Amino acid sequence: MTRVARDASSAKSPSMILPGLLPEGYRDRLPPEADASARLVRCVLDTATGYGYERVSPPLAEFEDGLRAGLKTASVQDLLRFVDPVSQRTMAIRPDITTQVGRIAATRMAHHPRPLRLSYGGPVLRLKATQLRPEREMMQVGAELIGLDTVAAALEIVSVAVEALSRAGVSGVTVDFTLPDLVDHLSAGPLPLEAGAVSEIRALLDAKDAGGLVARGGAAFLPLIEAAGTFDAAIARLRTFDTQGALASRLDGLERIAAAIRDKVAITLDPTERHGFEYQNWFGFSLFAEGVSGEIGRGGSYSIVHPDGREEPAIGFSLYCDPLVDAGLAAEARRRLFVPFGADPAEAARLREQGWVTVAALTEDDSPAAQICSHILRDGAPQAL
Repeated sequence: MTRVARDASSAKSPSMILPGLLPEGYRDRLPPEADASARLVRCVLDTATGYGYERVSPPLAEFEDGLRAGLKTASVQDLLRFVDPVSQRTMAIRPDITTQVGRIAATRMAHHPRPLRLSYGGPVLRLKATQLRPEREMMQVGAELIGLDTVAAALEIVSVAVEALSRAGVSGVTVDFTLPDLVDHLSAGPLPLEAGAVSEIRALLDAKDAGGLVARGGAAFLPLIEAAGTFDAAIARLRTFDTQGALASRLDGLERIAAAIRDKVAITLDPTERHGFEYQNWFGFSLFAEGVSGEIGRGGSYSIVHPDGREEPAIGFSLYCDPLVDAGLAAEARRRLFVPFGADPAEAARLREQGWVTVAALTEDDSPAAQICSHILRDGAPQAL
């Protein structure tokens, strides 16, 4: 009886991990999903390259102090830490690549002429998952324009994101604009607030809590809750609300950006949305796709901090590939050509130059079905199966 209990206990020991079992929040990407993920990353980076964005590839882990310094949001709590056996200093695995790009721009590429256009793609790891996103490892890809946060810069960034999704075959895209520092901007002008009330008013507007807003003395901000919805209707409500013109230039900028993409995507506006935009300033946007729960990407204007304390404006976007891959929106029909055993290798080489994926039979009993092929090479040409 004692031995049975001991064996049962050891079976639950962390050292007795079943073969193939992965930690919660991690998974293997198998064919064809791994191909779809790579294709999506490639589409985004190729699109960004076409606009002049050069790729950087930061390391997966850095010293904790340096990584923490660049994180301006709650993601500081997401750091997966470990001790570097070489330096004996605490290191952390990145939960976000944007901050690393900011570090590169402020240090190794500080001498580069502005605006600086950089793109990136790679995995990020987070300590804990969320209810909407159970993954702790995600593939992040995006682009950053450093040195400007103008309407022209915002328009370019949004255009790159929209075009990249289109090239990847993602349809039914919605761009949801927001004005992250709206309360700060208004409280410093036509709707003054005591310093301690600004953060509370922001939180109440983000939660769409009208009763709490009135109770906290923010009744003047109530129209902002109603100014959310389809872009044209929301802009009209904000124009009516903005009697003193404090938001005129920002609304003009949003309309200019919307005009350039309205024939490609659906557009909405939620001016008080703050979740995920804690470090953005005048402009932000979320990306959604039909058939995918939750957002698939986010972007906006922010600032990076140089070692001397100087702040520099920037604007960019990040896409997260996993939700799109899970929904099958980045998948591509398999186009694999089976090359029978003994066929001339030169024929296969010629077809690969034409874009075919060739799978050669290495034994006489191999078959197109076994190799999951859509075509077979017959009489020197591909034939559909």
